[in-house]
Amino acid sequence: MSDFPAFPPDFVFGAATAAFQIEGATHEGGRGTSIWDTFARRPGAVAGGDTGDTACDHYRRYPEDVALLKRLGVRSYRFSVSWPRVQPTGSGPANAEGLAFYDRLVDALLDAGVEPAVTLYHWDLPQELEDRGGWRDRDTAHRFADYARLVADALADRVPRWITLNEPWCSAFLGYANGMHAPGVRAGTPALAAAHHLLLAHGLAVPVLRGAGARETGIALNPDRVLPATGDPRDVAAALRAETQRNLIWTEPLLGGRYPRSEDDTWEELVREETFRRDGDLDTISAPLDFLGINYYTPSVVRDAPYRDADPRTRTADDNRFEGIGMPEARHTAMGWPVAPDTLRELLVGLKERYGDALPPIHITENGSAENDVPDSGGTVHDTDRISYLDGHLRAVAAARAEGVDVRGYYVWSLLDNFEWSYGYGKRFGLVYVDYATQRRVPKDSYHWYRAMIAAQA
Repeated sequence: MSDFPAFPPDFVFGAATAAFQIEGATHEGGRGTSIWDTFARRPGAVAGGDTGDTACDHYRRYPEDVALLKRLGVRSYRFSVSWPRVQPTGSGPANAEGLAFYDRLVDALLDAGVEPAVTLYHWDLPQELEDRGGWRDRDTAHRFADYARLVADALADRVPRWITLNEPWCSAFLGYANGMHAPGVRAGTPALAAAHHLLLAHGLAVPVLRGAGARETGIALNPDRVLPATGDPRDVAAALRAETQRNLIWTEPLLGGRYPRSEDDTWEELVREETFRRDGDLDTISAPLDFLGINYYTPSVVRDAPYRDADPRTRTADDNRFEGIGMPEARHTAMGWPVAPDTLRELLVGLKERYGDALPPIHITENGSAENDVPDSGGTVHDTDRISYLDGHLRAVAAARAEGVDVRGYYVWSLLDNFEWSYGYGKRFGLVYVDYATQRRVPKDSYHWYRAMIAAQA
């Protein structure tokens, strides 16, 4: 492809990973146990019985991965810090050996001319905190602020961009509503409490990070572009419930300083009986952001549906009278997700229309596709579908910028094939193919395409 989407010289191109998905070394360097270590050992929880014990062995091989980033030409690398590696039980002093790993990684990135961007929480809660209630317990938000201080005191002198939480929707709803992710809980109001406490944790961490010298502080959400299946008022109302669960529960408190007006219709008894919100929480949660991270992969088309469980005493927080119907006319990735790049533009423009000047600058903190990557006889992966996906979504970002949305950066998910949560090692998102048996890294065609696209902006 000879032409590339065009961006200004100061636009930040990057790549992203997460600690549990790539580091391995789960029992080394004083690291404690996380909820994902525990969950992955639950029979049937993860495809193939896979665990993160080795993953991509990044803990040992990070110099090789930093060299890949340098060759790729990205300006920034977004990685997450493992909470149990820094604070094995989720409270108390820092584990010096764990912090030293991230200290070495940051220095290696800077030596390679790559700007580090740190995510503090990418789902690996220390198991001891979960044993005390996890995100259902308000105290976990305060423990997170303590953890943020430990990491920021060690790294904020060299790390300019900080993300408090990655996709809190997944933590709350996949972790505590439908149980598909760690810790594997299925609940109603407790899942909504987890959502609130995640937001509170973010709000408590923001002044801590700024006090330690962080120049940019934000959060990474994964909002949906939700579309009703038809113009029928019932489907339109179902789409609003879906948007409330996926988007508004996060953006309204963060950007509007309020709870969604549509929450009563979405959760009914579950939210009306809540006791987890306190006076002053919204002020803490809605502290101004330096940027908003948006993780985006695919849209949702939904229609009206009855409750799966008619009894509110046993109903989960993701049972909100809508169901997804998919987009059969679209190409689908290996995850089964429809590819519709322009919906990213629509999402970004919609955020600008809803929040106006309250919307901070945006970074696309994740975007990418899982494809059925198979090396050819020479060991090369010709992932043309991934190249088409990235090209289309980058063009959608450029189109949103042309409509006045202040998007300043884009991070591909992911640099490496990795442990894909409950899918184990069966789904590959990487620009770099990882042979898990040998840990050999092989840049795919998409790696070379992204490298050429970045070089073409100069």
